[in-house]
Amino acid sequence: MTSESPAATRPRREQLRDFLRTCRARLTPADVGVVATGRRRTPGLRREEVAALAGVGVSWYTWLEQGRDIKVSAEVLDAISGALRMTGPERTHLYLLAGLNPPRVGGTSGAAVTPELRRLLDAWMPRPAILRDRYWNLLAVNDATRTVFGFDDTDRNCLISFFTNARYRDAHAHWASVAPNVVAAFRADAAHSPDDPEFGRVVDDLSAVSPEFTELWARHEVAAHAQAVKAVRHPEAGDLFFDLTTLIVADHPDWHLELYHPRPWP
Repeated sequence: MTSESPAATRPRREQLRDFLRTCRARLTPADVGVVATGRRRTPGLRREEVAALAGVGVSWYTWLEQGRDIKVSAEVLDAISGALRMTGPERTHLYLLAGLNPPRVGGTSGAAVTPELRRLLDAWMPRPAILRDRYWNLLAVNDATRTVFGFDDTDRNCLISFFTNARYRDAHAHWASVAPNVVAAFRADAAHSPDDPEFGRVVDDLSAVSPEFTELWARHEVAAHAQAVKAVRHPEAGDLFFDLTTLIVADHPDWHLELYHPRPWP
């Protein structure tokens, strides 16, 4: 995380102190498989029990719970979150209060698209709508997406289709000028998980069939996602222009909902 002023650090450490104490107080020795010994004056686990479960020193854990200015690591925070039986959101909260960037939430590979999301895509008709994952794999599209952009059942990944779907390329009014930004945006997404083999698989599969992609990928350009205008030349409807807005699905943060809305005529 970026450096903080003392004024900003103090309330964060105070919140860390209260958060850890609350998490410790809600657990009993029986909850974590610890044999209770001696008379317990306060509810919940003792500090030394949490330290033992996490594999850290009692003094170090005490200083952390007191909000002292000490160095912490992701490995230790993971051990403490496990010892205190924290949920995923609580673990993220612990990282933030400790002054570290929380780890990226695990992928949702194999998770089924909910009926609610499918109804949302259908309700967006007759405008195109796409649901994709972090690797740009297509999870669901509505019928307007197939009609306007030319996607069919063989299309599995937005990036691969951008370069290999002939109908999509022909329909894209400014394909050549947009292609560098598309590749740069995918590189920016992949940079968040440099060790994730799935990003590498997409790059390898596309490099094997598209010299154009290979040349653009070698530039190492990076671009951020932004609201954009998509111009499409449809064989029957003529030139179409859409405002593209991309939304993150709250309970699946690796899923992105792309909504295309026709631009108003001048």
